[in-house]
Amino acid sequence: MKRVITYGTFDILHPGHIRLLNRARQLGDYLIVGLSTDEFNTMKGKTAYYTFEQRKDILEALQDVDKVIPENTWGQKITDIASYSIDTFVMGNDWEGEFDYLKEHCEVIYLPRTTGISTTQIKKDLNKNG
Repeated sequence: MKRVITYGTFDILHPGHIRLLNRARQLGDYLIVGLSTDEFNTMKGKTAYYTFEQRKDILEALQDVDKVIPENTWGQKITDIASYSIDTFVMGNDWEGEFDYLKEHCEVIYLPRTTGISTTQIKKDLNKNG
């Protein structure tokens, strides 16, 4: 069984997220999503609209996602790769090169982002119109 992992906040789920998760799942047989916790988002200077538990529920309802785990720190990726016997690590290409250090542990793939949509833009648009 080929196992794939990706990480993110996945707040205000949109077609770009769905496309990334679908393409990640197509790279293997089992997709794990490392979901940033509320505390980790605070450390990163981010605020999610939905709580960790709400975002986790949404992701678990998607057919492409097999397991959701909490992402608590930047440094847990190597441990997660070993613990879950990961074959492929996937991120959007806006992170190109940032996780190349993981190549000694598994395959690393950066997928093209869906252009024209982002959670940041959605939040800006909502604040401007709301």
